[in-house]
Amino acid sequence: MATKVRNLRTTHTKQSLISAFLNLVSKKDFEKITIADITKGAKVNRATFYTHFDDKYDLMDYIFGDSALASIEKYTSGVMKFDQDSINQLFLAVCDFYQQSNVQCRNSNEILALPQMKEKILKELKFFLTKSLEHNYADNEMNLYVPIFAQIIHEGALQWATGNITASKEEVGKNIALFVVSGSQSSIAGTSR
Repeated sequence: MATKVRNLRTTHTKQSLISAFLNLVSKKDFEKITIADITKGAKVNRATFYTHFDDKYDLMDYIFGDSALASIEKYTSGVMKFDQDSINQLFLAVCDFYQQSNVQCRNSNEILALPQMKEKILKELKFFLTKSLEHNYADNEMNLYVPIFAQIIHEGALQWATGNITASKEEVGKNIALFVVSGSQSSIAGTSR
């Protein structure tokens, strides 16, 4: 029972730190946010912050990783399939990931955050694609195709999220999914010759 209470308290404290950070980052430049600002917003002491995170960069890294995974799980329900619908859902998940983050970040923080966001969402895309393709390709082929498919999905979603594409995300997602799946089928046909 004591362990369960401790785990709940830890989870609550960590969530308080995250909420305080997200509140601050929407109002203040990242460079100007201090650990004292975060702990004051979370109503915890400095030592408690360092129990959970090394520094504010570690906190931001944790938030983006958690958010990337949550977006993909929300859209895919954890089902690892490689078909047009699944690829479309991955595309929508990446769009959602970037939309959620833009709501919470000031423009001055986007330059700092974008590389970390990209790293986290690409990591989750690659994991999902690897699991969904493990029966279709040999390891050496997966090492080639998974990063390419992940980049296509990511870049399409990023272009949509930044406003560089005016079509609806559903339309863009269907086109990206068709392109990725038809490209994978071409590569399977090419290797079987």
